[in-house]
Amino acid sequence: MRSFWAALPTEGRWLLSTVAIQTLGRGLTLPFTIIYLHEVRGFDLGVSGTLMGLIAITGLIVTGPGGTLIDRFGAKIVLIVGLVAMIAGCTLLAFATTPAVAAVALVLIGINFGVSWPGFNALIATVVEGDLRQQYFGVNFALVNLGIGVGGIIGGFFVDVHNPDTFTAIFLVDAATSLIPMALLLGPLRHVRTHVEPDEHAAPVGGYREILKRPAVLWLTLVTFISVFIGYGQMEAGFPAYARQVSEVSTQVVGFSFAVNTAVIVLLQFTVLKLIAGHRRTRVMQVMAAVWAVSWLVLGATGLLPDSLAAAIGVLAFMGIFAFGETMLQPTVPAIYNDLADDRNRGRYNAINAAAFQGGAITGPVVAGVLLGVGQGAWFIAAMVAGCVLIMLLALALERRVPASANGVSEPSPEPVADPSASPAGPAAG
Repeated sequence: MRSFWAALPTEGRWLLSTVAIQTLGRGLTLPFTIIYLHEVRGFDLGVSGTLMGLIAITGLIVTGPGGTLIDRFGAKIVLIVGLVAMIAGCTLLAFATTPAVAAVALVLIGINFGVSWPGFNALIATVVEGDLRQQYFGVNFALVNLGIGVGGIIGGFFVDVHNPDTFTAIFLVDAATSLIPMALLLGPLRHVRTHVEPDEHAAPVGGYREILKRPAVLWLTLVTFISVFIGYGQMEAGFPAYARQVSEVSTQVVGFSFAVNTAVIVLLQFTVLKLIAGHRRTRVMQVMAAVWAVSWLVLGATGLLPDSLAAAIGVLAFMGIFAFGETMLQPTVPAIYNDLADDRNRGRYNAINAAAFQGGAITGPVVAGVLLGVGQGAWFIAAMVAGCVLIMLLALALERRVPASANGVSEPSPEPVADPSASPAGPAAG
């Protein structure tokens, strides 16, 4: 950590220094939003899952234009607009008592999600270059989870489904923590430029269609979509709902599970970064998918012993195993996208990454809400395991199409061509 921190430019240190604090508010609400909508506000579980999907639907709609605006005007302006929407959305959701009001709030939150992913990734890729970039994405992910995990612990003890005011409080805190990145963008990072001024002599920059024609980008986008569908798309909906409705564990156990997730990521991220350095990122994805398959099988087993100590232990174990897989995903996928991009289209490449993320996050909560809403917990787990197998196959296809340099390994050096006029023993004496 000491050598990594010393190698970072000043702007990179500013970005990392506040990550855990600014994500604390997100941790307070992440595990409990669907519980809030279903158990506190009384919305049907299927409706609640669909409402959660609005975040990703909105994010998907604004991600494309957001990436183009990032390339044209820079990430800072776009990020500030998104943060304003996040503050307004969290504040409104804190007092939402009808599905319509909740929908408006979640749309505003979705606007921020749609632009923050490509915006911050473009900002990071501009500030940090080379091999340090993959490490940065991994460390940033660990700090994000530190904030979310601590928030999850606090939220698990604080929220009470019989006291709506406790949920109002955590959403207001989530809104307040968005002021931290806004202060960074307007202060220490105000001079960072994430876009290149147009050059009439330069070759035209291709749009989304041209970028997606690259086979490596297309296959990488499919891997990202499926990974989010069976991973992060279930963290806010499928996992908490299964844990509460099928495993029948308490909200405290759900909160503690996110703490376990954080602890594993924080403790293992640097070790994993060392282990994957120099290895093909596509191979790392395959290992990650295998680990995730095991984690979903463990969660499925908790449904066989509902409302028991074994179920609670299994829920915690699921999050620990799942977190180990996460330490392999986050340093690899963003790094590949940004290694394939250049400074003129970096916003659009990261927007494609974000769109795939949002697409998985759209279908994840909806499918979870439908399956779990009609009591099909076993089919839910089966779908998650099948998704893990699909990731392995897609990563294998991606490996055949992505350049070695973007896949985390050095290009092989060309063999020197022998000079036929030279003597095998060297130049002859005169």
